[in-house]
Amino acid sequence: MSGRPSSALAQPLRPPSAGRVVACLAFFLLGAVVGVAGALVQPAWFPGGLLLALAGEAGLVLGATRVLRSRAGGAWAAGGWMLVVILLTASRPEGDFLFAAGGGSYLFLLGGIAVAVICATLASARQPDGAPARLGK
Repeated sequence: MSGRPSSALAQPLRPPSAGRVVACLAFFLLGAVVGVAGALVQPAWFPGGLLLALAGEAGLVLGATRVLRSRAGGAWAAGGWMLVVILLTASRPEGDFLFAAGGGSYLFLLGGIAVAVICATLASARQPDGAPARLGK
């Protein structure tokens, strides 16, 4: 062994704690609530409702990544949002539907997916411990 302290990334994986699992499930449910609220708000005050719905989703995903200090929080929140929004796009047997076939609905669906991916990947990932160094020096 070289005597250097091992990095946190080099350690074997452990199962997540119970608090982390509860937090991930809470973010999933919160993502679902934000998805339903966004679906109802976005057609009401176009384009302000659309921007408000997307900003709410971005805030949730970024907040979830900051709270859990990993991309997993944002992924769970985005997963809840996407699941609910996809389920709301399906028409019911009675012929009812929530999303109209307009530009605002498509912007909400595609823009929401893009916002979720961007915000979840912008989160700072864990960095290895130790002094920063360049390879080859």
